[in-house]
Amino acid sequence: MTTYAYLGPAGTFTQMALDAWPPAAGAEHRPCGSVDAALTLLRDGEVDGAMVPIENSVEGGVSATLDALSSGDPLVVVAEVLVPITFVLAARPGMALGDVRAVGTHSHAWAQVRGWMDAKLPGAVYVPTLSTAAAAAALGDGGGHAAYDAAVCAPVAATDHGLQVLAENIGDNSAAVTRFVLVSRPGVLPERTGADKTTLVLFQRDDHAGGLLELLEQFAVRGINMSRLESRPTKDSMGSYCFSIDIEGHVLDERVGEALLGLKRVCAEVRFLGSYPAAHGTAVRVTPHTSDEAFGEARAWLRSLRSV
Repeated sequence: MTTYAYLGPAGTFTQMALDAWPPAAGAEHRPCGSVDAALTLLRDGEVDGAMVPIENSVEGGVSATLDALSSGDPLVVVAEVLVPITFVLAARPGMALGDVRAVGTHSHAWAQVRGWMDAKLPGAVYVPTLSTAAAAAALGDGGGHAAYDAAVCAPVAATDHGLQVLAENIGDNSAAVTRFVLVSRPGVLPERTGADKTTLVLFQRDDHAGGLLELLEQFAVRGINMSRLESRPTKDSMGSYCFSIDIEGHVLDERVGEALLGLKRVCAEVRFLGSYPAAHGTAVRVTPHTSDEAFGEARAWLRSLRSV
């Protein structure tokens, strides 16, 4: 049977993302305690894919995922899922909102409810947990070992662990969305749809003035739009960074292929993390001079010059 790992335990938003991805229906779903654990199972061949969070509309990139994908044995993204994020504050039955002195949750969740907490529970101490569902589980499963009185979690996690909801919809941004990616070992490339995204990690040869501009020009001159750009430390030395980038388009698009060739020339390393259908399904806008046909015509023209 096909098996997919995900950032667990049961009741996380990551599990919701995996449940929402049609190919995962009927497969075995294996919860993991961390992003690294899920991707290690994948690299070791124990699972066929892993669903992990990569970006949040409020907090930006998920560093654990970005770092895990930028090093180690190569992995590729084959799909993405967007999940609207709704938080509740949950506690053991009998706990009153005014009695809450400490709140447990994941760091990304805490960042998204800080305003509500400052207004309703200004004296509450934040206790970090591995996930929002883990925060709920520690309260609900006996509860004796939890270092906090209430958890910020998804509604389903509160229900699963028998907690009472003290407050609903406590997120500071009602439009918050988290982007999850289904990661696989390199293999069959997802087909080009016209509404695609490509993820890359770029490593510079050295740190010099205009270095980032040199990389970005490879996209700009070919009419490629970036939807995400983040710098991450390579951990080699202080000041050494790589760039994690999402661009619009598929590696089979001429303009994307040409950009990758340019990047390969100027970068110390280009890590290709996959081309896959964008969750929004909106076709990428391509100007006439950056279409596949335009690149084909330019290449034919160059061949004619060289054959004279």
